[in-house]
Amino acid sequence: MIRLHDSLSSGNGYKVRLLLAQLGVTFERIEYDLEKGETRTPGFFEKVNSNGRIPVLETEGGEFLPESNAILFYLADGTPLLPDGGLERARVLQWMFFEQYSHEPNIAVARSWIMHRVEMTDEHRAALEQKRALGYDALAVMERHLEGRGFFVGERYSIADIALYAYTHVADEGGFDLGAFPEIRAWLERVAAQPEYISITQDPRRS
Repeated sequence: MIRLHDSLSSGNGYKVRLLLAQLGVTFERIEYDLEKGETRTPGFFEKVNSNGRIPVLETEGGEFLPESNAILFYLADGTPLLPDGGLERARVLQWMFFEQYSHEPNIAVARSWIMHRVEMTDEHRAALEQKRALGYDALAVMERHLEGRGFFVGERYSIADIALYAYTHVADEGGFDLGAFPEIRAWLERVAAQPEYISITQDPRRS
């Protein structure tokens, strides 16, 4: 059985949990307390992920695969949630790269700082303001792309949608207002209506 090294508070972990639930894959989930630094121990660095981050997928063969979007790509290969090849497959990767480069570093980090009550020094306040500005820029890109489209790639639900959904649907927890983004709000509803959908804090093994 595969194992997921995870934290229920993590949007990156949620991507993987959501995909596993929708694929009907049985797995063992190992929870880490991020507040207590349980991913920053010598044992975790040595055995699980030298970068000290979750999620990490542990395969049945004992291999450890970190990075949420790499895990999505690995698990979705050969399923309807990842196109077989050509341009559509590259488009999925395009949006997953966008999520990690332009979206997650701003929207997810703002959420994390608020959720974990990071002390708002002058430096942090200035950085948070910049992250919100860049986060709104990323949301604007998504809004424009979704005009006239149901999903991000090829008019069908894919791991590109899962990657972007994870932190977008909880963007308000980072201080983002989605009121000006009707296309995004409609897309969020479409994603939440997909079969075997689970919420961000729901353990699919106990659904």
